[in-house]
Amino acid sequence: MALSHNLNLASQGTSLKALFSGYLIVVAVGYLMALVQIQLTHGLADGEYGLSVDDIVYSYYGNRSGSLLENKLHGSMKPMASDEERAQIITWIHQGATEETYESSGVKQIFEAKCIACHNADSGMPIPDYTNFQAIKDRALVDTGASFSSLARVSHIHLFGIAFIFMFVGLIFSLAAGVPKPLKVIAICTPYAFLLVDIASWWLTKLNPNFAWLVIVAGGSMALSFAFMWLVSMYEMWILPRRGVDDRDALLDE
Repeated sequence: MALSHNLNLASQGTSLKALFSGYLIVVAVGYLMALVQIQLTHGLADGEYGLSVDDIVYSYYGNRSGSLLENKLHGSMKPMASDEERAQIITWIHQGATEETYESSGVKQIFEAKCIACHNADSGMPIPDYTNFQAIKDRALVDTGASFSSLARVSHIHLFGIAFIFMFVGLIFSLAAGVPKPLKVIAICTPYAFLLVDIASWWLTKLNPNFAWLVIVAGGSMALSFAFMWLVSMYEMWILPRRGVDDRDALLDE
């Protein structure tokens, strides 16, 4: 005699639904924070709000018409200094960015007042240490975008971290009963495939700016697959009618 089995999201008990929902909500908030962080870092690379292909090019390939420091002052670091202070730093860069003029022109005082509070060895953030003049000098050279060492560091962090997130989101979604199996398989596999495409596109854009559009396509595809699995999972747990579905809470109460 075959045993019938109806393991799906709607049939789970309230405790397990609360566990799944709590995880999904926290991960969704984390995803939103990641989008904000992308906007505040890459999204301002061209000096304007909103993520564009130019932002991607400047972030990974670089804006080779100027120095990294100058481009940051026009972009994400623009609010950190006044127009006069930014102009003073940029003038110093155009004049050769020497250590002698760094101290005599007043640029050093600007860095100490506006930059070194964050840009120091004790900040714990993956940003240059501006208490060391050589770090400033290196960024006063032509902007070639992200370094290969930083790409390697960020790549392995994203591969491990995001893969774990989508493993648990996909595991919860796999219990959805109202999604055809082929569509379910595609939705679960999509973020993994585009995670690899996303990481590869960073390296490709570093070598050739024409690949910048691939970064946006890959990131957008991951976001859409996440949103689809999240919405379906929450719908089936809390909104889907439960007629004909085993109520585990009721069984436990008997």
